[in-house]
Amino acid sequence: MTDKPAQDTLLPGNIEALTAYSSAKSEKVSGNIWLNANESPYVKDVNIILSDLNRYPDPQPAPVIDAYADYAGVSSEQVIMTRGADEGIDLLVRTYCEPATDNIALFLPTYGMYKVTADTHNVAVNGLSQDLLLSGTVEDIIKAVSGSKLVFICNPNNPTGSITPVEKIAQVTKALAGKAIVVVDEAYIEFSESNSCALLLKDFDNLVILRTLSKAFALAGLRTGFMLGDKSILTPIRKVIAPYPVSTVVAQIAEKALNSDAITQMRRQVTILNKAKLTLLSWLEQSPAVNNILSGDGNFVTLQLKDKSCLSFAAQMGLVMRPFNLYGQDNWLRISIGNEQDLKSVKDWLDVISAQV
Repeated sequence: MTDKPAQDTLLPGNIEALTAYSSAKSEKVSGNIWLNANESPYVKDVNIILSDLNRYPDPQPAPVIDAYADYAGVSSEQVIMTRGADEGIDLLVRTYCEPATDNIALFLPTYGMYKVTADTHNVAVNGLSQDLLLSGTVEDIIKAVSGSKLVFICNPNNPTGSITPVEKIAQVTKALAGKAIVVVDEAYIEFSESNSCALLLKDFDNLVILRTLSKAFALAGLRTGFMLGDKSILTPIRKVIAPYPVSTVVAQIAEKALNSDAITQMRRQVTILNKAKLTLLSWLEQSPAVNNILSGDGNFVTLQLKDKSCLSFAAQMGLVMRPFNLYGQDNWLRISIGNEQDLKSVKDWLDVISAQV
């Protein structure tokens, strides 16, 4: 009898070298106060009526596409609905990058899925710094991204919360016309609406904007995102996307989330969360256990602890927050903005660790 080959011998050579994205929910941690995934603390009550689950769904449900186009201030032909913004990242790399030949540019530290997606498709990463993006000249940035097919800008940036001015993004996009696609990830844009690049879409056909319903819209469990761009960019992507990416259930819930009343409610909740963030920032600024605070935009605050052993007290209190290794140091922590009771627990934790310093 011939022995069966081991599974790993059947895999392409580059698969073993890949590192999976470590999402907040993939880490096996326990607690009862979840402030590690930048989720909204608001719970959605959803009522849906389904009588046609025996039929395949509309691949791009027109009511949802039209509603999101109206919300974003673009035309419906400029919108593709995706399974979260993550699928948008994957579609862009698969469509526009040639494996083992092309590279993408990104500004570190930033959202980890850009690199994971590139690695998965054997596309190189041109890793640059957030400092270059924020403080460098447009000429410096263009020189650094020269040769990259896609240039990812997370705005507001996760996990630092930093904002790249719209005018600077416009200048970079203009300079890269015919050379690269600029991809602006606006997952957190509802918390900083004045910094959206959506209005630039009328001027540039090499600009793509990624959006999501996971954050401000309080629908992380729905896994719904949108890709906004010129028809010339989206047409090739429509050839690559899965045949039925949007389920009937998801489409119905997303459509309800985008009606005028729901959008008004979302903006009201964003106002509350932004105010709560200011309160959290004041507590952090007063704590002797905190070494540094990155007080940018988004529904989170990233900070550096004087001693990362403080996290053991958080675990004992049931607090689940997101530890980070940033700038070569492992004592960074990102705290999502939760409800009043959640943040009261964070205050209790800060009081405990401040007393230890």
